[in-house]
Amino acid sequence: MNSKTKIFITGGTFDKEYNELTGKLYFNYTHMHELLKLGRCNVDVDIETLMMVDSLDMTENQRDIIVQKCIREPLNTIIITHGTDTMVQTAHTLAKNIKNKTIILTGAMIPFKFGSSDGLFNMGSALAYVQSINKGIYIAMNGQIFNYENVKKNAESGVFEELELC
Repeated sequence: MNSKTKIFITGGTFDKEYNELTGKLYFNYTHMHELLKLGRCNVDVDIETLMMVDSLDMTENQRDIIVQKCIREPLNTIIITHGTDTMVQTAHTLAKNIKNKTIILTGAMIPFKFGSSDGLFNMGSALAYVQSINKGIYIAMNGQIFNYENVKKNAESGVFEELELC
């Protein structure tokens, strides 16, 4: 399977940078092109920046923008970079509105520019999964793929895990 994949950039830790003077993290531009080059990616992708926001600051209007862009996107395989704190919430919003595409949300716990980021690994996993998994809404983190309905971020360990079903 060798079709093009859309990558929508929404911000999150993936693209944050560190201001050495203020000690704060901020957004400048996406590092996705650099990340894919570093990973020697040969997947045909089309990258589009939708917004650069921390997911804790993401509004319902911004989530609607993500949904509408995914609906209108002619490509059927989509990866969305997203902040990890509300990634599951956005996945649920997408699932309510989209049934006919493969959409994977991924992110990073450490900014790419820090050099020790998990972003490269998570994006590589997302690119592999989006080419091989059935249509649906998923989260790819920590080398695993999760159905949007059965995942949570464990804030204590900093990893995503399946929900414990009772």
